[in-house]
Amino acid sequence: MLSFSQLQQMLLTGGAAGRLLLAALLGGAIGIDREFHHRPSGVRTNLLICFGSAFFTFLSAIVAGEGSTNKGQIASNIVQGIGFLGAGLIIRNRDRISGLTSAATVWAVASIGMACGAGLYVTAIFSTVLVLIAVEGIGLLEKKGNLKLYNMLYEVRGRDETGMTLAILAAMDHEKRRLSGLDKDVIGEIERISFSVSATSRGHKRLLAAFKGAPAIDEVLTFGDPEDE
Repeated sequence: MLSFSQLQQMLLTGGAAGRLLLAALLGGAIGIDREFHHRPSGVRTNLLICFGSAFFTFLSAIVAGEGSTNKGQIASNIVQGIGFLGAGLIIRNRDRISGLTSAATVWAVASIGMACGAGLYVTAIFSTVLVLIAVEGIGLLEKKGNLKLYNMLYEVRGRDETGMTLAILAAMDHEKRRLSGLDKDVIGEIERISFSVSATSRGHKRLLAAFKGAPAIDEVLTFGDPEDE
């Protein structure tokens, strides 16, 4: 068993400090992207997952000892542990499942941390770039290419609640989308109706144009659904 001074020396001279620092930087880089999109796994979560995975991977061989044939015993449990963490990010709400991308991201971040802990710096950096391309580039491609349904929160404002509701229903019927989950409130003389719609990029554009063109609707606001991934 290594003494504290021996372990401290290995951390300082065995490249561990650089491995852990790189893991923190790469995990933080992915976390910044997730934070920008207001996802549940942000900078601190991804940074700590990447750092922890790197540290466990580094310690696995040290704890096992020089003569051990199973130096990856501790590191092998990282995948299972991250699986439980990722499961906590997945939410089922009625007919929707959200959080899958966040769960997959933390799983990938853990693998990047393991690569850092094993001293595979180039592999870790390359994998980080691929993850960022996957969550940013491919997602943008899906929306721009009209390939994927995504949720959008709409808020329409006006003074004629009945007229607004009928205009919304007519636009949804034209797009063959079912209207459900309307939230209504009143602020002064302004009536507000909020609802969520799942459609492609082109579908959302058509709906937005129909809402803006309705005489009963004075204003339309749209928001990205925080649960949509």
